[in-house]
Amino acid sequence: MKIIEQLASSLGRRDEIPNQELAQHIANSKDKSAVKELVDNLSNKSKDIQSDCIKVIYEIGTIDPKLIADYHADLVKLLDNKNNRLQWGAMTALNSIATEKPEIIFKALPKLVAVAEQGSVITKDNLMAILTKLCAMPKYAADAFALFNEQLLTCPTNQLPMYAENALPIINEKNKATFIKTLTSRLDEIEKDTKRKRVEKVIKKVEP
Repeated sequence: MKIIEQLASSLGRRDEIPNQELAQHIANSKDKSAVKELVDNLSNKSKDIQSDCIKVIYEIGTIDPKLIADYHADLVKLLDNKNNRLQWGAMTALNSIATEKPEIIFKALPKLVAVAEQGSVITKDNLMAILTKLCAMPKYAADAFALFNEQLLTCPTNQLPMYAENALPIINEKNKATFIKTLTSRLDEIEKDTKRKRVEKVIKKVEP
């Protein structure tokens, strides 16, 4: 059975279980030809098949990023797609390969940031995860943190606690003061007590 025939929409299913199972099977068997078939069908005339393909691709990326890493150019190109599902799916896949292809992801950051600023919450979440990963790499740390901090200054307050908490592993003596200043500057904007307390807790953890 062809890969496309095993997608949820091809099976008449509305749930994601067939796509998740297919991703697991492809990753376990390291089926490179199956990955190519999925990438080729990102431009299928059926939007349902397109959506299923990006779902399987980023699920594969979560399990074995090496299998999709060489398709980074296709994924970056997909960020221009008007189909929001493909856009945030591509960003999710790019997040999964950030540690495999850091140099390529770093070069693509201007585009990734521009897309995330206009995109969905999921798109933004994955950008922040990408930046966090790059911040952990000495070669990209300074530039990646500068971009990360810019996003912290303007992101929705709903997302701020999660971004702050996820950043803790990459906070060091070089960026600590900026990080604290940014979070402190936004405390008054946070209406929900629980979310404000989460940010305050992060500040206390990194304060000297």
